[in-house]
Amino acid sequence: MRKRLYISDLDGTLLNNSAGLSEFTIKTVNALIEKGMYFTFATARSVYSAKPLTSALNISVPYVLMNGVSIYNPENNIYIKNNYIQPEISYEIIRAFNENNLKCFMYKICDNVLTAYFTEITSQVMQSFAESRKNNYNKPFVQCRDFSDVADDKTVYFTVTGEYEKILPVKNIIRTIKGVNYAFYQDTYTKKYFLEIFSESASKANGIKYLRNKYSFDEVVCFGDNFNDMAMFGEADTKIAVRNAVPELKETADFITAENDRDGVAKWLSENYGR
Repeated sequence: MRKRLYISDLDGTLLNNSAGLSEFTIKTVNALIEKGMYFTFATARSVYSAKPLTSALNISVPYVLMNGVSIYNPENNIYIKNNYIQPEISYEIIRAFNENNLKCFMYKICDNVLTAYFTEITSQVMQSFAESRKNNYNKPFVQCRDFSDVADDKTVYFTVTGEYEKILPVKNIIRTIKGVNYAFYQDTYTKKYFLEIFSESASKANGIKYLRNKYSFDEVVCFGDNFNDMAMFGEADTKIAVRNAVPELKETADFITAENDRDGVAKWLSENYGR
């Protein structure tokens, strides 16, 4: 029997419109895992939000986090692979934000701890983001004078959320910097835009490749909904889009399942697992 990995995006795909898991999804996925299904997720979220949201699932296969920046083993709470940004590239990214007077968050992973850095909270979006992480997940959160003072070979990620027109100039600079990859897309819940910047070695696709090779999976089946799932679809053997997915992703899918708010992933798995 071929060894198959099932891997799903979270927001807009496995999670419902309230950013949670329905009882049907929890029961269905756990029942199939008990039967031997290999299941995990690939997300733009960090471990601080992704793990609590999925804690009801009995996942043993490592997670792909922060758009492929990190591979995280939930069984021993260890990062087993991280893709770091070279310091000189981080300085170029920082300049792009500074030149456009746009404040962001910067992340580093050191000694198995993910720490978020910020220079200034300038919007309600940033404030909500900061407070939710500090209060709910006890995430290390550090204010600094300038990112250039703390960016080093442990830097992994930059992210900003806001209006399309304000973020676009930074995105246009980032796309010209060698050595980085980025995701620019509309948030499922707030309809604001995310710009996420990371090493050119990091992607959901490369995360899948890593899991496929390390754990000898013969096939990969993936589920997604947004533009940052495009690369993941390119690496998968079978591609399933939820009905609420962006049209461009649905065009590349092998199957369309029900909407995320109607347990699309769990329904597809219950009907097709083992075939």
